[in-house]
Amino acid sequence: MPTAVRISTSIPVSSASENSDTSQLVAVVLFSGIGLLISLVACIFGVQGVWF
Repeated sequence: MPTAVRISTSIPVSSASENSDTSQLVAVVLFSGIGLLISLVACIFGVQGVWF
């Protein structure tokens, strides 16, 4: 029977990297949320000529 060998290595993660990732995620979420909100308002009010 074959046996599996597990090799585990720990990768240290610095807090600066986590803060950078979090701030980038917040920026993307805000940008996407604002875009979706504007699109929703435009659809609700029936804005013509904006899309095509």
